[in-house]
Amino acid sequence: MLRTISGFDRIGEENAFAVLARATALSAQGKDIINLGIGQPDFKTPAHIVEAAIKALKDGHHGYTPANGLLATREAVARRTLTMTGVEVSPENIIIVPGGKVTMFAAIMIFGEPGAEILYPDPGFPIYRSMIEFTGAKPVPVPIREENGFAFSAEETLSLITPNTRLLILNSPANPTGGVTPKSEIEKLVKGLEDHPHVAIMSDEIYDVMTYDGEEHCSLLTFPQIRDRLIVLNGWSKTWAMTGWRMGWSIWPDQLYDKVRKLAVNCWSCVNAPSQYAGIAAIDGPQDDVEKMCKAFDNRRKIVVDGLNSLPGISCATPKGAFYAFPNVKETGWPAKKLASALLDDAGVALIGGPDFGILGEGYIRLSYANSEENIIRAIERIEKFLAK
Repeated sequence: MLRTISGFDRIGEENAFAVLARATALSAQGKDIINLGIGQPDFKTPAHIVEAAIKALKDGHHGYTPANGLLATREAVARRTLTMTGVEVSPENIIIVPGGKVTMFAAIMIFGEPGAEILYPDPGFPIYRSMIEFTGAKPVPVPIREENGFAFSAEETLSLITPNTRLLILNSPANPTGGVTPKSEIEKLVKGLEDHPHVAIMSDEIYDVMTYDGEEHCSLLTFPQIRDRLIVLNGWSKTWAMTGWRMGWSIWPDQLYDKVRKLAVNCWSCVNAPSQYAGIAAIDGPQDDVEKMCKAFDNRRKIVVDGLNSLPGISCATPKGAFYAFPNVKETGWPAKKLASALLDDAGVALIGGPDFGILGEGYIRLSYANSEENIIRAIERIEKFLAK
């Protein structure tokens, strides 16, 4: 009888991929499925980015790259960071990784162990809790509440810190809620964190360009008082529609950088060269496609909110960022996951039940509006018909 470590009995999954697999299987059976479950832009990667990868292949960039990424790629990230945040970051604090999840994995592995506590948003990206539990650390949910605009509360977050807290995970703009935490609240949090110098912070800023209604993304990088313990997660997947390229970056403080570099050497070795050249082209090239995509998401957002709020038993707060809505479905009388499952099987609409994002996700479902306006309208019509049964 094989015996594996107990950590694998605790590890979870990201149910969006399970829903995607189910939706794909139903489509293969001939059923018309509208997928509003997966967090993936429905746009193609811009052509000049694809061409940069092709050129890299033709130019012979076929071998290993440095474990922390090509210097040219890290320099491009540093330029982009300066443009977006006004903060100068050294390429020697940047590591190129195969997707955003890798930064979560690395940060949680560095700080997670039995006896440690790690704070994470709930509802939040499910891999946060999954990896925390894998390490044996205690997961401590930071409530993300609808009545607070799906922003985190500085006061509530700070109240959860104990001497055993090792890492605080933040996410704004947020998945799954679409919430954006205002700068004033982030300032309160940073001020309070000055009293807790033993706590590292990982700020997941993967949706940094996707804000609406005049909201602005506030990067944790703009607070020098926490830079020596701040990890910033970002990447190419959402901004440039490059989910399948598996390209992410993260910014690390000096005292942690060599630890994550060693993890790279021991685990993923390096990120392939053609994708890195594509990443440079994404950052340095024209941003017209990014702007068009964000404008389309904004238009779809309005259709989603209006449509959901017209349905019986459903209310939907207006998301301020990312490309997700997190409607409240409590008045339908359905448990959230059962409703999501029934909508897929009976109505042909793929959504994700809120509990897949945490304990506080019950009573909600996540809808991704990274799909066409036509499909969104059709999906809402199907949901309405289903609820009227």
